[in-house]
Amino acid sequence: MRCYRLEGTCGTKCLVMRDEAQPTPKPHEIVVRARATALNRRDTMILNGTYPLAPRQGVIPLSDGAGEVVAVGEAVTRFAVGDRVTGSYFARWIDGRINAGLIDQLGCTLDGMLAEYAVLDEQWAVRLPDHLDWRQAATLTCAGLTAWNAVTAAEMPKPGQWVLVIGSGGVALFALQFAKLLGCRVVAVSSRNEKLDRLQALGADLVVSGKWSSTAPDWSAPKSDRPQIKGETQ
Repeated sequence: MRCYRLEGTCGTKCLVMRDEAQPTPKPHEIVVRARATALNRRDTMILNGTYPLAPRQGVIPLSDGAGEVVAVGEAVTRFAVGDRVTGSYFARWIDGRINAGLIDQLGCTLDGMLAEYAVLDEQWAVRLPDHLDWRQAATLTCAGLTAWNAVTAAEMPKPGQWVLVIGSGGVALFALQFAKLLGCRVVAVSSRNEKLDRLQALGADLVVSGKWSSTAPDWSAPKSDRPQIKGETQ
């Protein structure tokens, strides 16, 4: 099989493609044929040596990916051949508060998804809902869970409450959609004006330009004295 391994932390020149034997699962492992993978900011930080957690030398990068199970170890009980799965970002963190013993991450200290076939412990994977295609499912582990935690961790927001979303990256877009699914109203801020219409099309009730200009509204002024924010009612 083809895979990429990270030999150092000096950018893309440290990414080396290897041709290796297709893996055989150990008793509690599954082998997943990768159908789609996703790139997150953390992956570029790992690649460039700026991530807080040092990667293992020779690790297969990328935490996020989705595919189908093609082989299972003899002791596996959670999955069968043909199941559609994705990995878990913090692979060893099942519940409770995280601690130093649970810090291992796919694509950093554990082999990730940038390979034709990925090997996961059966406890490191989750089954995918049927309505998600491969590309949609491949984006959930890092950005999707980060957004869900940001929206719901303190307490589940109530319908009609306001949620502030800053930016238009993957986490922000997930947070916007989660908030709307929960019945909340969303104000989205972007420094790129061309993205404001897109954010509103995705469900934002108010969109605000975060880029200063001579025509930008003075946020500290009374509402009656400042220019109207796009989508705002008087």
